[in-house]
Amino acid sequence: QVQLVESGGGLVQPGGSLILSCLASGYIFSNFRMAWYRQAPGKQRELAAVISWDSSASYVDSVKGRFTISRDNAKNTVYLQMNSLKPEDTAVYYCNTNILGSEYWGQGTQVTVSS
Repeated sequence: QVQLVESGGGLVQPGGSLILSCLASGYIFSNFRMAWYRQAPGKQRELAAVISWDSSASYVDSVKGRFTISRDNAKNTVYLQMNSLKPEDTAVYYCNTNILGSEYWGQGTQVTVSS
């Protein structure tokens, strides 16, 4: 049974940093790409960052240069380091993977950027 469990969200001031973690289980983590999506209030869920099985990464333009996605295959964990946070980064952040055409999601973790 595939499970994705996020942690690390919270309240941070503009310009601050947070690191999100997603612990995966129930499948061969190292074989599949991982992604972080986010959904702001009243908006559609959007892809923020994705990392392939070989650790090549890509980002939505709005987070390039501020966010870094990484993975530790030994720990079955994917991370999202978020720096220079802005109020518009406020959202629920979801961990995601696609395994043979099936999408799997974590429960989400709230990130709030506010002074």
